[in-house]
Amino acid sequence: MAALAACLLCAASAAAADDAVAYRYASVRIGGGGFVSGLLFHPLEHGLYYARTDVGGAYRWDRSAAQWVSVTDWIEAKDENLLGIDSFAVDPSDPERVYLAGGTYTTERVGNGAILRSADRGKHFERADLPFKLGGNELGRGNGERLAVDPHDGRVLFFGSRSAGLWRSDDRGAHWARVDSFPAVATSPSASAENSWRRQAIGIVFVVFEPASGKSGKPTPTLYAGVSTRETSLFRSDDGGRSWKAVPGQPAGLRPNHMVRAGDGSYYLSYGDEPGPDAMHAGAVWKYEPSAQRWTDVTPMPRTAQDTQGFGWGAVAVDPRDPKVVMAATFSRYTPRDELFRSTDGGAHWRAVFPHSEFDHGTTVWTREHTPHWLASVVIDPFDADHVMFVTGYGIWASRDMRAFDQDGTVHWTFQDEGLEETVALGLISPPEGAHLLSALGDLDGYRHDDLDTAQLQFAAPPRYANSQSIDYAAAKPALIVRSGYLRKPFGAAVRAAWSQDGGKQWKAFASEPPEGQGAGNMAIAADGGAVLWAPDRAQHVYLTRDFGQHWQAAEGLGVGMHVLADRVDPKRFYAYDRNSGALAASRDGGAHFAAIGGELGTAAKGREQTRVQASPDAAGELYVASREGELLRGDDTGRVIKRLPGLTGVDAFGFGKAAPGRSAPTLFVAGRLHGAHGIFRSVDDGESWQRIDDADHRYGRISHLTGDPRVFGRLYFATSGRGIFYGEPAAKASP
Repeated sequence: MAALAACLLCAASAAAADDAVAYRYASVRIGGGGFVSGLLFHPLEHGLYYARTDVGGAYRWDRSAAQWVSVTDWIEAKDENLLGIDSFAVDPSDPERVYLAGGTYTTERVGNGAILRSADRGKHFERADLPFKLGGNELGRGNGERLAVDPHDGRVLFFGSRSAGLWRSDDRGAHWARVDSFPAVATSPSASAENSWRRQAIGIVFVVFEPASGKSGKPTPTLYAGVSTRETSLFRSDDGGRSWKAVPGQPAGLRPNHMVRAGDGSYYLSYGDEPGPDAMHAGAVWKYEPSAQRWTDVTPMPRTAQDTQGFGWGAVAVDPRDPKVVMAATFSRYTPRDELFRSTDGGAHWRAVFPHSEFDHGTTVWTREHTPHWLASVVIDPFDADHVMFVTGYGIWASRDMRAFDQDGTVHWTFQDEGLEETVALGLISPPEGAHLLSALGDLDGYRHDDLDTAQLQFAAPPRYANSQSIDYAAAKPALIVRSGYLRKPFGAAVRAAWSQDGGKQWKAFASEPPEGQGAGNMAIAADGGAVLWAPDRAQHVYLTRDFGQHWQAAEGLGVGMHVLADRVDPKRFYAYDRNSGALAASRDGGAHFAAIGGELGTAAKGREQTRVQASPDAAGELYVASREGELLRGDDTGRVIKRLPGLTGVDAFGFGKAAPGRSAPTLFVAGRLHGAHGIFRSVDDGESWQRIDDADHRYGRISHLTGDPRVFGRLYFATSGRGIFYGEPAAKASP
């Protein structure tokens, strides 16, 4: 089992020792699935390298176990924004030290970023908060690296921010000060970019030291920094970063995104008209020779008639042991596909690698249906020139025979994602029969997880969705499952839904969709499977069908922004709630008409943001209602509060599992705050008492979805904010 799934001896800080239960956690194996935005080898130690992701934290490769190990699972819910790694760096002179620049978004609702520093390869970190935000999941996240450690004096670090210019530390990242002398273009409007979401600051995208200019024990005098702007973008300092000048002769009109140094002192830079990864329509690769002050355009391939949308150039790499060996990748060349190029003469001539490649899909069969894209990082192992890795929007491909290509042979690629799980689940169900877990996933549709430790093929097509947004099963007919999602189209997305009669093995598309809505929203199916409610995003109504989309009717009494769920016992009962306002509603006629739930339960729920509602698994008409900043209540659809579950002061997610031996109440699992301590807890007596089942080193950010297993006591499944799906069970039990 993966190292990240090692036995967790949970010691609760806010509870007595007998209130903690030892649990073992493991990733539900999908194998990758998200954008790995950067790769980094350590130059002094064979087999030591790291990966960063846009929402799932950072990983270190464990050479002995041949797998990735997360170094950020200790980040808890309140700091989930730190799981987007905007940049990282190693100390070139010390294999023990690694640094992460954590911060996922630059929006107003999230906190500032932080530099996380470790002196033991990421086993433990110290934190230095920054006075600005980072954007690990924003535009330019595949550029880099923004963070750099002085190769001659490991006390000195530089960090290029998105919105606040250049920053320097002289004490190994513990304290930071702004370099006021850096050119103002770094914070100008030209150093920003816009996508369909909003305009975002990109700022300084890389800092690179010139090691030949310094000597051990003293700060390196010469370094470069690149700004994501189409204006003058590359700057040089020859006094350790105190003053800066534009590099003469540099190309203009494109944004730099990577700069790498060759062993002969020359540099290679990749450019695009946009920072990526959303889009690039033009770009180039340039070679810069400082000694001669010479710039040479070495772009591997011009735009052709096939490239109707254009493309840019993302990653560029140089063999650390051979300055003539260079690799570069196109970016956003969706038609016919992105390409990886290789040169053995310093960029004078190039050959495309993929036409001479074979890809092994054996351990992750779902990758058969995905073409490499978003090649934002390519690296060549400093100890093994045959070992080359590149990232994609869904993981990492690695070769162990790259030099065969130079002899007109075939390059073999394997999907090197063992232990690296970076999916975002948008829905989880654990039915009482069939597969123990089914998931609705962003970007990858969803999976029927027949084996939790083996990567599966996605839901059988047709239909195959880009995203599955929600999933539900009929409680009395659990083989009957529905899901909603959307298909990617050239101009926008088409909202769809599907249903299965065999537990998710085969699927049929709904006959039609509701007449309005601009997103997949969420669905609920009645306990007997006789009716389905669908609440599409941005629709003015919730819609009801009794024949899987052949006919639709608007449910009366519900408006925009509602989430729907079915009673698990009574097929005539449905419920709806607004996650932002806490408003609750119930139907007793199969979803045709809804009325607001009043009483104490309805009053308690109103005004509570991030409301979560679950129907009781064993009692008709009963609901459990919680919120991120409130208690957990059990009540009924008349508005009566039956019970206030003591001790809980905030709930991110909760769900039900099999009752404990000798108990009648389902096991209740909660991710949230108990007596002020955030963690994962379980109760076998309907909330009368709680046991903590996680520990301080294994928090997984904020848990967004959670369900227990109705067939295996103690087992739960939960979705993280970027680390994929986990399952957990008492440590004394055997792995499934």
